[in-house]
Amino acid sequence: MKFAKRMEHFSEGIFTKLLDIKRLRLENGQPVIDLSVGTPNIPPAPHIMKELCEAAADPANYIYAVNDQKELLHAASDWYRERYHVELDPRTEICSLLGSQEGLAHISLSIVDEGDLVLVPDPCYPVFADGPLLAGAELYYMPQKEEHNYVIQLHDIPESVAERAKFMLVSYPNNPTTAMAPDSFYTDLIAFAKKYDIIVLHDNAYSELVFDHKTCGSFLSYPGAMDVGIEFNSLSKTYGLAGARIGFCMGNAEIVSMLKKLKSNMDYGMFLPIQKAAIAAITGDQSEVERVREIYEVRRNMLCEGFAKLGWHIAKPEATMFIWTRIPAHYDTSEAFATDLVTRAGVIVTPGSAFGPSGEGYIRIALVQEIDQLQQALQYVEDSGILIP
Repeated sequence: MKFAKRMEHFSEGIFTKLLDIKRLRLENGQPVIDLSVGTPNIPPAPHIMKELCEAAADPANYIYAVNDQKELLHAASDWYRERYHVELDPRTEICSLLGSQEGLAHISLSIVDEGDLVLVPDPCYPVFADGPLLAGAELYYMPQKEEHNYVIQLHDIPESVAERAKFMLVSYPNNPTTAMAPDSFYTDLIAFAKKYDIIVLHDNAYSELVFDHKTCGSFLSYPGAMDVGIEFNSLSKTYGLAGARIGFCMGNAEIVSMLKKLKSNMDYGMFLPIQKAAIAAITGDQSEVERVREIYEVRRNMLCEGFAKLGWHIAKPEATMFIWTRIPAHYDTSEAFATDLVTRAGVIVTPGSAFGPSGEGYIRIALVQEIDQLQQALQYVEDSGILIP
């Protein structure tokens, strides 16, 4: 059998290795605490689940959705106006996604041709690079370095690269580094995109998971942003709807229209009961958003402070549902540390190398377990002696 050459870009790699170790431990009756994948374990608010259940009980809702319902688009427009102070035309500047992952995987197909250059952060959420690769693009990695607070230094991008680039992906608050970007970055980003005629996609999935009384807005709120780009947003983390797969593409009408055209040839739209659940989430009581944020902040504090007591000092992240930190100095690679951590302590984290070249030497810890499980993880790590050189 012969398969597509594009599949040579993809491999199961370290994730498969870690899951195999997890499976073997469970089969042998050994405990495992999984802090690797960012899978939220906080369920949606009752009013959201109620709306979903009632809609799912209506036989009329099992037809093809085909298009986004008018009510969903208007609700999303109102949500962005009220939460982010961004005015969007619900007819032309918004479309739904079957989760941000789907949108990130496919949007390059509507923008780039084979051989076009795409700028992606490094380290980055893997589909930022995988989506352009599926479209046959060439990648240029924009380093996110610790000494710059993980903010991309646009002036370091060579002129020859910027002139070739057609599309760039950016995301703050950032996964995996947890960093936020200052206002000046977005001003520079818009000017950079205009100068070189580059389409910008800003992923804003973690704008509500910002801690220590800080807040985060939208890329689209900056002057000129709508001229050069779009923003993806997601209900997965904020509203506990990860499995429902609800996201939005918002912004420049021309870019949105091209994605709509592509999707009209790929899927039949979002299941109608899920559209109704999305409406309930973004139009209903928003106090649940604050409760979810507080839960993640408590988990962050407990885990960072707990590791500090064990001699592993980790800076508290200012946003997202993750911790990004250097591996202990006596380990050479992030994969070696992550493998040892699950083998000796039964705790699974993601090695930074899985997020790109600049991720080597770091790990990402997902705050996706209850406090008692996180406390148990700390105990397992202490008992293993893995932090002792």
